[in-house]
Amino acid sequence: MWIVGVDCATIDKKVGLALGKYANGTLKIEDATLCSPKTPATEIIANWLQPENRPALLAIDAPLGWPIALAHALTNHRAGNPIPEEPDDLFHRITDKYITENLRKRPLEIGADRIARTAHAALRMIGEVSQRLSADIPLAWSLKDLAGIKAIEVYPAATLTAHGLISSGYKKSEQTAHRTKIIAGITGKVDIPKQLMPLLESNADILDAAVCLLAAKDFLDGHALAPQPNIRTVAEIEGWIWAAPRQF
Repeated sequence: MWIVGVDCATIDKKVGLALGKYANGTLKIEDATLCSPKTPATEIIANWLQPENRPALLAIDAPLGWPIALAHALTNHRAGNPIPEEPDDLFHRITDKYITENLRKRPLEIGADRIARTAHAALRMIGEVSQRLSADIPLAWSLKDLAGIKAIEVYPAATLTAHGLISSGYKKSEQTAHRTKIIAGITGKVDIPKQLMPLLESNADILDAAVCLLAAKDFLDGHALAPQPNIRTVAEIEGWIWAAPRQF
């Protein structure tokens, strides 16, 4: 199973990508790169997956759906009218609340924050990769869903927290020491070739893409928490962040 970790952004030069190969419970990073206007994510991902119609899992760091309550509230709303729903219900998905309760990491509010633009970019990217490969890319909801190419939503901060690693303060360019600690923490779980280490240390977007691979491994290993049956229908509309429980 090939895995593509995608640290999404609204501009190509901020999109980090990592390609991993998962076999027999072991994950090795095969390649990693930062995109650019000349080499956008859709082109790189398609080139990675095109040979032999590779079965693959895209692990995407971006919301892939919107809160149901927000959609319902705005359907018949008119300017100037009050909205009775509470802000937390409008701007947070059920998966955001689940991650907050279980991992003490609060995802950005897709209904109220600029992360919505990143979500839009991620969904467009999935569509464009699908067109390039002439293959549908639906979301995976269990290990039984893995034929062909599938996608899951992940959240690097949640995955780092689950593995007992620092999950903030490593994004700035000068925070090399923090990124080095994260790399050391995931090296025992993911095989990282020595030639890729400097790339991950120097760029947080590429490092996040590598953490997306770790999140996908948690999913494939059966460690990631799935939506309970009573909220599965909601999750299929709003999206679901796949993350393992804290220090599982």
